[in-house]
Amino acid sequence: MHGKEVGSIIGKKGETVKKMREESGARINISEGNCPERIVTITGPTDTIFKAFAMIAYKFEEDIINSMSNSPATSKPPVTLRLVVPASQCGSLIGKGGSKIKEMRESTGAQVQVAGDMLPNSTERAVTISGTPEAIIQCVKQICVVMLESPPKGATIPYRPKPASTPVIFSGGQAYTIQGQYAIPHPDVRDGHPLTKLHQLAMQQTPFTPLGQTTPAFPGLDASPPASTHELTIPNDLIGCIIGRQGTKINEIRQMSGAQIKIANAMEGSSERQITITGTPANISLAQYLINARLTSEVTGMGTL
Repeated sequence: MHGKEVGSIIGKKGETVKKMREESGARINISEGNCPERIVTITGPTDTIFKAFAMIAYKFEEDIINSMSNSPATSKPPVTLRLVVPASQCGSLIGKGGSKIKEMRESTGAQVQVAGDMLPNSTERAVTISGTPEAIIQCVKQICVVMLESPPKGATIPYRPKPASTPVIFSGGQAYTIQGQYAIPHPDVRDGHPLTKLHQLAMQQTPFTPLGQTTPAFPGLDASPPASTHELTIPNDLIGCIIGRQGTKINEIRQMSGAQIKIANAMEGSSERQITITGTPANISLAQYLINARLTSEVTGMGTL
């Protein structure tokens, strides 16, 4: 959901979401973070999920009616919900030759669209449902049935919206924030700031180059710096938090940093594992930062990042 929609669901002092939790019996969790988008996760038996979805759909309709009373628009726009679904389950929702999605549209009257591309840095896709609250609730009901019948295959990397504030990355003792393709020196982070202490491991004596820049800045000149390699050693007992369940965390770090990351096999008698990171200095620095953030969260018990 967008921030405005989330605000409507939370309500004044959290009263709306509290009421929804109590009346539906479902667990409703709203992702933290200063992001333009937030993820609302609804967990529970199917009937409690419908109740929660119904309350959300009716709340959105109420918001639409309220906003229309102040605008000249005469036709009422539909209520729209965006679901985040593991890509491995989307085939079952679409059905053979689109048969399942067509059946859902026809039997509920809701519009259903499955995005062709996965959401950034994840293995999930957006499924957009729009229509009257009644149509949406029936449609969610049918989607739940399909998802129960066809569980996700393999590991799912969940979609995490990007924060509105830019991440801070360290290189050569200087803090940078990412703006568009460029790493801009960060004015607010000085020595002694807690971040510097936490991420000293991630500091690297290389100049920053534009992040994600694949096209040369000048025709005829290759702007991407040559690939280099950096090696880290990680204690065996911490390697698990970097690899993640079925490799989810390390894959996430690979995707986000754009670096190649190889983890050496455990050597007999050694208490450490070797990690080799290959890529541009910017890729390496970002991969180090992400690995370090995982270690920091594990060591300080901050939970998962």
